[in-house]
Parts: sequence; C-alpha cells; structure tokens
Amino acid sequence: MFARRRRLPRLDNPVSYAQTVLVNIFISQRRKHSSSERPTGMLAEQESSTAVGEDPALRVTLLAALRQLAPQDRAVLVLRYWEDRSIEETATALRLSSTAVRSRSSRALERLRGVLGSSMAEIAEH
Repeated sequence: MFARRRRLPRLDNPVSYAQTVLVNIFISQRRKHSSSERPTGMLAEQESSTAVGEDPALRVTLLAALRQLAPQDRAVLVLRYWEDRSIEETATALRLSSTAVRSRSSRALERLRGVLGSSMAEIAEH
C-alpha cells in the first residue's frame, strides 16, 4: 500500500482499507494453496508468561478447528468474534452484505461446533 499510496484515491479510513486488503490477500493465498509459509513446531505468539484469563489449550484447539473451516467462514468468524467487529464492519471488510455475514457466521459457528465436538467439553472441564 505504501508504494501505491499516490495512486489510491483519498481514503476516509485508510486503516479499514488496509485491513480489507489484508483479509482479501489472506483469502486469496489460502485458495492458491501455494503459501510459502510452512508449519513448525513452535508458535510465533508464544510468550514466557500467559496473560491472565487465557487458556493455551483452548486457544490451540480453537485455532486447529478454525483451520478446518473454509477460508471465507474462517474470515467471518475471526473478524466477528476474535476481533470483536460489528456485522457492518465485517461485511465491509469482506465485501459482503450484512445479511450474508449473519447467515455465514451462523452456519460457520455450527460447523465449528461440529468440528470441536467433545474436545470443547473436555477443555471446559479443566
């Protein structure tokens, strides 16, 4: 975006535009299955101490379950519930209607519950 800043029209909200670009690039890369990133044994987000209220097992389980969803479903769930965005913000970022975001998030949550199955109950007990 920095290299093309002069070609872009005057933006009202450049942060929102940048996030939309990132989401679209992410979805595009996932479709190509040619990402240069490779899984490793270590998570980049690991810190020496866990923040208060965070459960590492829950986070790993949710991330693994999200990976099994379609890219568009995953994007809707992450924007809506992980980043705590409104329906309208999510719709704008993904270039969908607010009705499409509502229905896709409902269906994606149902799929996520199916993927998690009994593993969610096991984590909740600990």
